[in-house]
Amino acid sequence: MIPNRFALRRSRAAAALAFVALLATAAPAAQAADPSGAAAPQAAAAPDIPLANVKAHLTQLQSIATANGGNRAHGRTGYKASIDYVKAKLDAAGYTTALQQFTSGGATGYNLIADWPGGDPNQVLMAGSHLDSVTSGAGINDNGSGSAAVLETALAVSRAQLAPDKHLRFAWWGAEELGLVGSKYYVNNLPTTERSKLSGYLNFDMIGSPNPGYFVYDDDPVIEQTFKNYFAGLSVPTEIETEGDGRSDHAPFKSAGVPVGGLFTGASNTKSAAQAQKWGGTAGQSFDRCYHSSCDTTANINDTALDRNSDAVAHAIWTLSAGTVTPPAGDVYSTTTDLSVPDNGAAVSSSLAVTGRTGNAPSALQVGVDIKHTYRGDLVVDLLAPDGTAYRLKNSSSSDSADNVITTYTVNASAEVANGTWKLRVQDVAAQDTGYVDSWQLTF
Repeated sequence: MIPNRFALRRSRAAAALAFVALLATAAPAAQAADPSGAAAPQAAAAPDIPLANVKAHLTQLQSIATANGGNRAHGRTGYKASIDYVKAKLDAAGYTTALQQFTSGGATGYNLIADWPGGDPNQVLMAGSHLDSVTSGAGINDNGSGSAAVLETALAVSRAQLAPDKHLRFAWWGAEELGLVGSKYYVNNLPTTERSKLSGYLNFDMIGSPNPGYFVYDDDPVIEQTFKNYFAGLSVPTEIETEGDGRSDHAPFKSAGVPVGGLFTGASNTKSAAQAQKWGGTAGQSFDRCYHSSCDTTANINDTALDRNSDAVAHAIWTLSAGTVTPPAGDVYSTTTDLSVPDNGAAVSSSLAVTGRTGNAPSALQVGVDIKHTYRGDLVVDLLAPDGTAYRLKNSSSSDSADNVITTYTVNASAEVANGTWKLRVQDVAAQDTGYVDSWQLTF
């Protein structure tokens, strides 16, 4: 991940540039009592990605760095050796690979692009990660972890001889640490005929942090929900990714109007007590104390996080490359009545009546939230069951300066009677920024 000085504000407008068609955007969630529910692709289950295989790639990247001045940075021999290692694996697995050259800082850089044969050439699902390190270390978590997981997922596609409906493309970017140079070059140099083919891009940058969190990008709702559904199946809670927002290779794609998503386990930000309680690890310590340092070696990896996230990469590739988008079963109850949220004031509640159901709510109740606000870190959001039991959806965060809360939360509400008045409670706990509840929904 690039340093903060390269941080990019999230683009509100979709530019006309795009890359190659990725995942097809699903239809928006249905309105009240529509049994179709929120759209989410269904597909054959992805294989387990062997952790040993992913770690073997990391061992190779560490050896490459050790043999080349201790790093794999842009313009250094370690980076070219890393590209050559990944390319050889993909060539042997039946991919069509290409090296794209660019220049940055007077040195030649390389992007590696790998296409899996078959699939609709007008619907291209793309996944990528940056392969370069900073000059101060081997860059094993940042970003050998993402690069190795994407590589092993690509190799799993080959082992399975997957025949997806969409065309699959994988990428390893150069010079990300210098300001997303490689991915920007790629997006900016797409032929016009290719731009219309890209419907999405999945990014994986730092997914094995030693004191990990489980963060999901909240850019495209379909991609986001695909990852959240996977982690919900593991009973692993997730949070919206904010630390790296705009600081990795999804940013050029998003600026070009491409749906993007991805995973992240944290960099230099500090893990809170609440996060340590739900994820384990050490509160008051950085997610990655070796971020951009010489100690970012193979010893700087949490195996559990790397294993879970690698499997999540494969899950997304298998799920989102399916041609048919099948909505899950479930009834949707929603309200579009606006509710103002007072600045630094008392909590307000928006009510939603659920009727005609029997028994209790599901263990995976979907709570879709659309709150417009100019500093979403000010907001605390709860779901209130008919008996008044509160389920925390979102805590406040003084460092989360992005706009709006537009996402879907999964709540185990199986102890609650389904019928009754449910409420979304929102409180603004800081001054100067304002907003309102635009809409929200429950999917049973």
